[in-house]
Formats: sequence, structure tokens, C-alpha cells
Amino acid sequence: MKIKEVRELSTKELAERIDAEVSSLNQKRINHSISPLDNPAAMKEQRRTIARLKTVLRQRELNNE
Repeated sequence: MKIKEVRELSTKELAERIDAEVSSLNQKRINHSISPLDNPAAMKEQRRTIARLKTVLRQRELNNE
């Protein structure tokens, strides 16, 4: 997910998306510990997506204060 797409989301959608991405990443980690994933780089990309989402959410919090 690109930063442009992230900025178009509402604050509520951002929070929901973060929760969904984190739970999905945790599930991938569990699956990877049992049997290796086909594409382990997908976990790295998902971590970066979560970071983008959290960054935009934090920027909005700071702008509102």
C-alpha cells in the first residue's frame, strides 16, 4: 500500500486497517514457524505497511492537538 493510498483513508479506517494488518502479520509469523512461507519477504513488506499506517495516524493525532 502506497503512502498516497494511506492518506486517503479516514482515521477510523486507519485504525481498523492497522488492527487487521497486525493480526494478519501475527498469523503469518505463526504459520512461518510451523512451515516456511513461500515468500518470506511478504512479512517484511507487511511490517512496512503497518509502519506507514501508524505514521499517518500519529501525524493526524499531532495535527489535531
